[in-house]
Amino acid sequence: MNSSLRSDANTIIERSIQAVLPDEAVRRALSGRKFSGRVLLVAAGKAAWQMASAAAAQLGDGLSAGVVVTKYDHVKGDIPHCTCYEAGHPVPDENSFAATQAALDLVKDAGEGDTVLFLLSGGGSALFEKPLVSGEELQNITGQLLACGADIVEMNTLRKRLSAVKGGRFAQLCAPAKVFAVVLSDILGDPLDMIASGPACPDSSTCAQALAVVEKYHLTLSDAAMECLKQETPKQLDNVETQITGSVRQLCAAAAQVCRQLGYEPVILTDQLCCQAKEAGSFLASIAKTHARPEHPMAFIAGGETVVQLTGKGRGGRNQELALAAAEGIAGMDNAAVFSVGSDGTDGPTDAAGGYVDGSTRAALLAAGLTVHGVLAENDAYHALQKTDGLIVTGPTGTNVNDVALALVR
Repeated sequence: MNSSLRSDANTIIERSIQAVLPDEAVRRALSGRKFSGRVLLVAAGKAAWQMASAAAAQLGDGLSAGVVVTKYDHVKGDIPHCTCYEAGHPVPDENSFAATQAALDLVKDAGEGDTVLFLLSGGGSALFEKPLVSGEELQNITGQLLACGADIVEMNTLRKRLSAVKGGRFAQLCAPAKVFAVVLSDILGDPLDMIASGPACPDSSTCAQALAVVEKYHLTLSDAAMECLKQETPKQLDNVETQITGSVRQLCAAAAQVCRQLGYEPVILTDQLCCQAKEAGSFLASIAKTHARPEHPMAFIAGGETVVQLTGKGRGGRNQELALAAAEGIAGMDNAAVFSVGSDGTDGPTDAAGGYVDGSTRAALLAAGLTVHGVLAENDAYHALQKTDGLIVTGPTGTNVNDVALALVR
């Protein structure tokens, strides 16, 4: 392994994620804002604890009460006036349902002069949920969507219709109280109604689009679930004000700045990456080969969210799979590396944030009796990268603004 390239990769990851943490953004959103009645905080998503902690510090005793629901192992301590819950992601579980009910109990008596401060980040679709079908069926449908390679917009088009809180329905339940939503975007283009399935945003998707997703991927739904897909969601809300803060575009810009500080010339290829993870990895490897002997170090940056189509029963995530798929293309290059990370610090159902490969990775896999093609067919990038010291482990970061992948060439 090229230790110098790996060191640069670690520095880029650490500093670029640090630049998009939501603390300052939440403080800016609340700065100078006056609330007349009670302030009830509801925070949901992978960055919920970080956002709620910043809000509680800003509001002090002006915060009446709050409910925070985030992913397992993402609560970093107590927050004044708030009760924190941890729940299932990417598949909702009973703790998701219980935490959401606690949030609904909190806001059910909110009056016209009160404000619900709604702090939302990616992952909220699973964590903030009151299903209109059985929990078991919702988990099954979510599993089907993850396995078939549906993108996040397609997934949320279905999930918001199977929920009592998504697609603007949470804001309806808060009325007559006002909802002030601060949203950390994890979806390309920042479509408000799709981030965490838009609990406080009018829904732009239609029943016809939801039914088309079922047909496209040959999903299996009960008659009750199919009836839910035919019930239209709110198209207008007059009690909501929203601020978007943070996005993958900012993450790419932060990565570019760190690369420049390290002596690389950064090139942002896209902040709208949306394809199969292994295709993105192969593409970045091709770029590295095209610039195999640059006059000065180059860094090619791609932000977005790829998908994985499950063909095996291994362990991994989209960022690990992207990185591993690049190993074949840059094999033998002593001056190139490709790595990809999820800004939230988790990648799929693993403890890794992503993966790193360089010109020595393929040979190391072969020495262990593995091939890149075989590992990808089994979707087992985690164990393969573990053998090559290619796992990137950051722990929960407190933010969630999609993924960033880089090809470094010296």
